[in-house]
Amino acid sequence: MTAPLAVTARALLFDMDGTLVDSAASIDRVWREFAARHGLAPDTVLAALPGRTAQDIVAGCLPAADGDTVAAEVARIREREEGATDAVAEIPGARRLLTSLPPRAWAVVTSASRTMTERRLAAAGLPLPEVTVCAGDVRAGKPDPEGFRTAARLLGVDIADCLLFEDSAPGLLAARRSGGTAVAVAAPAGEAAPYRVDDLTAVTAHPREGRIRVEIRPSRAHAQSAEGMSAEGIRR
Repeated sequence: MTAPLAVTARALLFDMDGTLVDSAASIDRVWREFAARHGLAPDTVLAALPGRTAQDIVAGCLPAADGDTVAAEVARIREREEGATDAVAEIPGARRLLTSLPPRAWAVVTSASRTMTERRLAAAGLPLPEVTVCAGDVRAGKPDPEGFRTAARLLGVDIADCLLFEDSAPGLLAARRSGGTAVAVAAPAGEAAPYRVDDLTAVTAHPREGRIRVEIRPSRAHAQSAEGMSAEGIRR
């Protein structure tokens, strides 16, 4: 069994969908309905989803639509998504990890609306964070790093002293651009990140005196490349 790597940080920042919450079935259903309404190929629409806000997705899929049409479609999609929590579940290890952290030592950074974020976390049985940065809180969504930097600022910590947990390509790009340290959670192969895990059962946090020692057991696919790292990771 691969020995865990260890790194210390001041705060942990988490994406929501695919990182803390498995909402894939719910999201898939709502966006397939959108594709059908507009005569779009469902696979093309679904490929545009990870890490992006509904506003950016709709505008990208309907380039000829005016602002009112995009806004109306976004409102319709958000209403459907906010009500579709029947298929939402915890990513393995998420509840254990979040409840081990001090309230001001973690945040959620998501492309979802605030209402959707609260409903999905609740449906998955996860605690609500004191700091949440949602789609309406930033000028630019992922892969822009604004959301992660905003969360670090609201927690009163340096982004360089944060671990950023993400599952999507745009989210990991935002993490790298932010100046924090990325942890890829079941992310697509080929996405660069110092750490990769299959799910959050591979992450254990030990808060002490304002810092958090985080032990990370890398995914099997990442274990070989991780062997060259020091036993204490990248930061002490």
